[in-house]
Amino acid sequence: MISVLGFAYSSILRVGNTRPALCGVRDAAMLGSMGKVIYYVASSLDGYIATEDHNLDWLMAFGFEPFQSHFDQFMAGVGSLVMGSATYDYIRSQDPGSWDYGTLPCQVLTSRDLQAPPDSGVRFSSGDIRRICADAVADAGERNVWVVGGGKVAAQFAEAGVLDELWVTYMPVALGSGRRLLPVTAPIGPMRLAGTTSFNGGAAELRFSLR
Repeated sequence: MISVLGFAYSSILRVGNTRPALCGVRDAAMLGSMGKVIYYVASSLDGYIATEDHNLDWLMAFGFEPFQSHFDQFMAGVGSLVMGSATYDYIRSQDPGSWDYGTLPCQVLTSRDLQAPPDSGVRFSSGDIRRICADAVADAGERNVWVVGGGKVAAQFAEAGVLDELWVTYMPVALGSGRRLLPVTAPIGPMRLAGTTSFNGGAAELRFSLR
């Protein structure tokens, strides 16, 4: 269930053509050895990743079987995670005795005094988003950074210009209101469509490059 949650709880975009130095410089020689910063998320067709009260029943109704193999492939390339405290609280509330991400480095953005799961890679961070991104990139090594969400965290990455790709799986449902996919405060783009994947049940993933 937590895998479905993470798959659902995120969004991205990005400004500019190069990542700021604090988050690592990418020249042609480095592209093959560094991962990417990816916002990977499920969304309703009208651009919401959860209801106003963070409910995901609308998403759970689709099950996870159609997406399992694709999600497993994505996770195999992930070296570190970044998420907001609301996302962290929700995941923990669903299964307080478990943490599906093991010792994978995970920064939770918060100024509150929270508890990390035992023997996990969770640590709590606040401050400049570019520094947080730089730490996440260093944690990930040659693998990708997954910006799990929520939308406000992804928007911060986008507006700081440190997001490489946005992977959105659009579910065939509209919510009318809720937590926005990417609540940026100014236009971002244009983005390039880098790939698509369709799933049984009517969902479709669109992968956008922001570089």
